Amino acid sequence: MAKTQDYTAVFKDMMASFPVDTKAMEGMFQSQTALNEKMSAVALDAAKKSTDLSAKWAQDTLAKMSAISTAKAEPADYAKSMSDFMQATAESAAENMAAFAEIAKKVQTESMELLMAAGKDATEDMTAAAKKAADDVTAAAKKATAK
Repeated sequence: MAKTQDYTAVFKDMMASFPVDTKAMEGMFQSQTALNEKMSAVALDAAKKSTDLSAKWAQDTLAKMSAISTAKAEPADYAKSMSDFMQATAESAAENMAAFAEIAKKVQTESMELLMAAGKDATEDMTAAAKKAADDVTAAAKKATAK
């Protein structure tokens, strides 16, 4: 009966002959966590600004509502006060939506800057790691053929 070869030992030997650079993995992990920290800071800053803007908008709207909630002497005064409120609300909405758009624009710009910088760093790290790996494999191959 034919004896099958133990491929487990072959693969174990093969994997042991390929050097693994754990420092590169640590560097990659640190780079990723640094990027996540910066991206979180951008998101949290935008959330804070959006919340502040929403709160201010709500307070301004409530303040303007006091004019329409007071008793009027003439029926026409109710219509005028409602018209004034609607006009002020429309103007406020336009201003606040523009402010929200500026927050979103800033988030987009900062995010793209961070991603571009991270991409550049990752490319440099990968190039260095690939060169080191190629050098290590070449050295291991030379060592294996020299035996």
